[in-house]
Amino acid sequence: MHILLLNEYYPPDTSATAKMAVQVAETLAKMHQVTVVAGRPSYDPDEYYPYAILQRRERNGVTVECVGSTAYPRHIMKRRVANYLSYLALAVPRALAVNADVILAMTDPPIAGLAGALVATLAGKPFVYNIRDMYPDMAVGGDIVRQGRFIQLWESMHRWALRKAARVIVLGDDMRDRIISKGIAPERVVIVRDGATFPASLPSASDPIVQEIRSGFPFVALHAGNLGFYGAWDTLLNAAEIVRNENSGLVFIGDGANRARLESAAKQANAQNVKFLPFRPFEQVQHVMMAGDVHVVTIRRGLEGVVVPSKLYGILAAGRPVLVVADAKSDAARIVVESGCGLAADPDDPQGVADAIRELRSNPLRLTEMGTLARAVAEKYARVNELQRFLAIMEEAAGAPK
Repeated sequence: MHILLLNEYYPPDTSATAKMAVQVAETLAKMHQVTVVAGRPSYDPDEYYPYAILQRRERNGVTVECVGSTAYPRHIMKRRVANYLSYLALAVPRALAVNADVILAMTDPPIAGLAGALVATLAGKPFVYNIRDMYPDMAVGGDIVRQGRFIQLWESMHRWALRKAARVIVLGDDMRDRIISKGIAPERVVIVRDGATFPASLPSASDPIVQEIRSGFPFVALHAGNLGFYGAWDTLLNAAEIVRNENSGLVFIGDGANRARLESAAKQANAQNVKFLPFRPFEQVQHVMMAGDVHVVTIRRGLEGVVVPSKLYGILAAGRPVLVVADAKSDAARIVVESGCGLAADPDDPQGVADAIRELRSNPLRLTEMGTLARAVAEKYARVNELQRFLAIMEEAAGAPK
């Protein structure tokens, strides 16, 4: 069959959705014809494309069509919105011209699912909706926008798109529960996790790059990733303050909308045991994994199921213990606690987070056991198996009633 994938970001874009989109597309392309309609690269790309209404390239068996959307840097919201709108304005008519058998849409831009449902409806084809971040819930819960008529309209349109989907593919049990609560039939909502890929080797703890990342702290709780709107950041900073004289450091690696505010707060509090470091090159990802005695995964209260932090699987695959700072009902907390590969703490309780850090620091043998269990649970969520599940769902959806 011929599968059409709608997602603004695709390599050479470097966003998380671009990385997963290419893996999904190339897995599907092993059995079927796949066309991706993407935008011009704008998310910290490895390569920029000159302007053209449409550029077509073949990449590992996938036909990639880039429409001539604007390609402003993503860091200014108004310009990012211009990228979104120009992409949708060009991608929808282009998608309608592709003779596909099934339409697959992800969530970049946030209303890509609406576009996918519209294209599928007009073309009379089945629609599959792969939700990676749930909007408008994330925009409201992350304090990006306020409740109002616009949000009510957006939510109404989102539910229409969900009802149009033959299958809604989500990232975890908590997200599945949220979608079902919107009135979608449970049999249409299926879980495909991003899953784990396993490193061929890991650097030693004494490696100079690992030690540089550790910043001289005897014990390191490390958060690697985007410092966006979803995390319990203030709780982490307050927990670091509680353990500031206990040989424990909190290291953030990454960037995002909240980094400047957090750095300013840490500086104002003279938090000597908190460090902010830039993203490391791709070839140093495993050095980052080894640098943390425990890796922090965080979701602010109310966003569990709206955001599913898929970086958890990379941490597990590296055999590292995890501290989940999120509601106990979140997918990440449940996986970690049930498997015994880490601890969970309330996202509104700095003292509880500090106590968890103390507990982990004081028991090196337990940390080692947690790392072993982490690697074991990662096997359960191997990415290659999850991608095969994605393929099976797409094939099933192609024959589902429209």
